[in-house]
Amino acid sequence: MELTSDEMKIVDAMKALKATSPDTLKTVDHITRQSRMPKGKVAGIIANLLNKGVVKRVAREKAAGYYLVER
Repeated sequence: MELTSDEMKIVDAMKALKATSPDTLKTVDHITRQSRMPKGKVAGIIANLLNKGVVKRVAREKAAGYYLVER
């Protein structure tokens, strides 16, 4: 499956943050800071990555957390 350049930026940011398992998930805010992209854009890209099965979402008390799925 092909990822867009923006999707790859988010994947790379999540790798840099080590968001690779449910134990190390990160919020959209963390990913936004790491990727240096606008928060709304990051949220949209994460939604696309969720649909592609690249990222998993974990609902929590405050903010949802996200992590990369091993492929």
